Amino acid sequence: MVKAFSDFNGLEMFFLACSFIGGFFVLVKLFLQFIGGHTDTDVGVHSNIDIDTAHVDSDVGFRLLSMHGLSAFFMMFGLVGLALYRQSQVGVIISIIGAVAAGMVSVWVIGKLFQVAARLQSSGTLKIADAVGSTGTVYLTIPEGGSGRVSLNFRNRLREFDATEKNGAEVPTGTPIRVVQVNANILVVKIIK
Repeated sequence: MVKAFSDFNGLEMFFLACSFIGGFFVLVKLFLQFIGGHTDTDVGVHSNIDIDTAHVDSDVGFRLLSMHGLSAFFMMFGLVGLALYRQSQVGVIISIIGAVAAGMVSVWVIGKLFQVAARLQSSGTLKIADAVGSTGTVYLTIPEGGSGRVSLNFRNRLREFDATEKNGAEVPTGTPIRVVQVNANILVVKIIK
């Protein structure tokens, strides 16, 4: 294998090393993602400083300098730089400019892929405030001036909530109701006639 690279000069070896290092990390991260491995890079530094590491509004620079971005940059930088310098023989300056441009494009593409993937996320958390207007039935009798339980078909899910009647009247089990307001976690309902 050493003979295959014996006629490479210093710049060609640099491009080759960048492509091997970047390509190695791209393949490792790809493999770990397919097998479900943990792909975060934790270097084991521990301190007593309290930092919120799950902050989603971080600077664009920090999102671009991820392991995915850096490894994709170096892989494309090395491959395109080597191809331009060795195969196309366009010269050192053009090869480096082309390599940097290819690396930047690959980082941009990786960033766009992660943006698209992030938009596919969904919380699945039901917001109780969205229950206003929903209909259901009384599950446990709502006593006069007190609270009981209602069963709602809320966002295509059958849920039970604590509820009070709008005017404080008693509502027996099985009575159809509509949610008119939400106070904290208690629904305010009225009887459907």
